[in-house]
Amino acid sequence: MSTLSKFKKYSLITIGVTSVALGVIGIILPLLPTTPFLLLSAACFAKSSDRFYQWLITHPWFGEYIENYRSGRGIPMKVKISTIFLLWLSIGSSVIFFVSFFWAKVMLIIIATCVSYYLLSRPTLDKKTATK
Repeated sequence: MSTLSKFKKYSLITIGVTSVALGVIGIILPLLPTTPFLLLSAACFAKSSDRFYQWLITHPWFGEYIENYRSGRGIPMKVKISTIFLLWLSIGSSVIFFVSFFWAKVMLIIIATCVSYYLLSRPTLDKKTATK
């Protein structure tokens, strides 16, 4: 394996691990979108490490979620509702209690609106079409 390909492999693994970490944080903090980070991780691992890729797509929490999203089946309604609720709770409390700059408040509301629209525009996962 050449130095450049080793560098590429380890760079992709590093990006993949970082993306998984950000995706996990995104489960708790609605401002970070979980799905794009997990999809980025899957793409990086697919090109760099079969072991990490297999771990991610067979993971009890992430595997089915990634597969349903990538196949176009959608996002479960429960996930959509809880994500949007937590998103607006955190954005709302930030706008009301913590952010004083008017344009920052406007940007937070625009971000929350766009994320909500994106989530609502994705297909809703029907339990009959879910994997497993």
